[in-house]
Amino acid sequence: MITRFLATIGLGGNDPEHSWLSQNGLLEARRASAGGFRYTFLLRGEPAFATFWNDFLTVMAKAKKANSRKPGAAARLTRELEELHRIGIALSETRDVDRLLTMILQKAREITCADAGSLYLVEHDAASSNGSGEARRLRFRLTQNDSVQFPFSEHTMPLTESSMAGYCAMHGEVIELADAYRIPKSRPFQFNSAFDKQVGYHTRSMLTLPMKNGKGEVLGVLQLINCKRNANARLTSEAAVKRHVHAFSEGAVRLGLSLASQAAVAYENSRLYRDIENLFDGFVNAAVAAIEQRDPTTSGHSQRVCDLTVALAEAVDREPRGPYGDVRFSREQMKELRYAALLHDFGKVGVREEVLVKAKKLYPLQFSRLFDRFDYIRRDVEARIAQQKVDALLTMSKKDAEARLRALDDEAQRRLGELSGYCDLIAKANEPTILPASEFDILTEIALKTYHDPRGTERPYLTSEEVRFLSIPRGSLDPDERRQIENHVVNSFNFLKQIPWTREFRGIPEIARAHHEKLNGKGYPNGLTAEEIPIQAKMMTICDIYDALSASDRPYKRAVPMDRAIDILKLCVRDEEIDSELFRVFLEAHVYRLAGKTS
Repeated sequence: MITRFLATIGLGGNDPEHSWLSQNGLLEARRASAGGFRYTFLLRGEPAFATFWNDFLTVMAKAKKANSRKPGAAARLTRELEELHRIGIALSETRDVDRLLTMILQKAREITCADAGSLYLVEHDAASSNGSGEARRLRFRLTQNDSVQFPFSEHTMPLTESSMAGYCAMHGEVIELADAYRIPKSRPFQFNSAFDKQVGYHTRSMLTLPMKNGKGEVLGVLQLINCKRNANARLTSEAAVKRHVHAFSEGAVRLGLSLASQAAVAYENSRLYRDIENLFDGFVNAAVAAIEQRDPTTSGHSQRVCDLTVALAEAVDREPRGPYGDVRFSREQMKELRYAALLHDFGKVGVREEVLVKAKKLYPLQFSRLFDRFDYIRRDVEARIAQQKVDALLTMSKKDAEARLRALDDEAQRRLGELSGYCDLIAKANEPTILPASEFDILTEIALKTYHDPRGTERPYLTSEEVRFLSIPRGSLDPDERRQIENHVVNSFNFLKQIPWTREFRGIPEIARAHHEKLNGKGYPNGLTAEEIPIQAKMMTICDIYDALSASDRPYKRAVPMDRAIDILKLCVRDEEIDSELFRVFLEAHVYRLAGKTS
């Protein structure tokens, strides 16, 4: 009689109890189940169940006793799990893709005791023009070897089944070989021995693992070479390979596969983080391009201020003592400062373009119409003088007519000369320079003069708006226009605060908003004092002023020489507008010299 019964026992396929069951013909079937494996026991003849169970318990007791004599196995397993856990934490904390990939391969080799290894990444090409869809290829990204040194250059290769890495990537299968030179002919891939011949290395055992993400997609391939009995051994000869190398154990495969899965997720996260950074970099560059298209005359200003500010921050970071001796900027803070400097003028997109690019006191159309008016007045004077000459010739005697003509010529010369003088004065007053007080009176005098338009309407030489603009004492902007320009800081802040910044970049709006504040509280838009202004904004203020003074891209002013720009900044320090210590670092580190190199 044959008796069958089922039991779920926490055994693995390599456990002694499992072997005993198989050898004694008692094991009919086994399948994975919660808590272990579900076994179907087959009892031939009519043995009592108690007899069978006592024998089985005896085997288990012997196995337990044997295991107790091998505490190293359990300790090794604990160490491996702890190491795998530590590796997982390290991988999850690394955002730099290059550093992460190096760590993945290094840790995979360490945990499997592999002498060498390579890492491949699966890349996707855009849809081809012939409509064949997306193509994939393998990028041979990284290689490591403890025993030999050799030159390596990253390259791509076709994704096919003819290579082990390609087969693994295409099918997501683990390939474990005890001897790479003895691959069964039934397998579609083969071992490429060119590397061994080139550098005098000898490859024996190999383990090729797919790096799968949570969706089961293969992102890359880990290829581990020559599993060593002694991790410190160096395989410098074929004899050393025979002595130290053995096949990768089942435990090594499990650990390697687990690490490969963790590595795939970490790599995907790092790549996603990098893609987001690249996306935001693209957005920032596009925003800067938008600013410069609105105001082409200041093209390059944002980038120069960014370069100068970052260079100043790096110099401050190196300061060993002084008020800023303990200030250190992390990689994230440097990137935050870079973004803030690039976007500090973004609010100018909200300023009227005619105000933003205004180079003279009068707008170009205003200036053109004013001079058209004076041309009309000049023609009108000439016409009236000519008509009076005709009347004199027709109504007066020759002697009186000659005297009248001479008087009219003198009057014409005087009036036309007066008009030319007015035009010269207006052209001079239109420049964005300081206007002498005496010339304000002349502008008022001109505005009181009148002429008659073609319809006979009496009009002033200058309108009240033209007088107001031409009377701007300094620069090209009147108070209302200046407020519009200054409001770009608020516009920048309102725009930047709408962006859901990550924690490390949340200071960008405040840094950008404060770059026109002054230590003495006389800056804008909020009149902040020294203690209220972020150090990043203080650095940006110095760089912004220097570039505005020295750059040759402003149509309303000439660039001043480097030494003159520095002298003006010294006056700003004297008036407590900018930070004296940061300005000292700016000078001693020669940060200002960078402006000419980045323009």
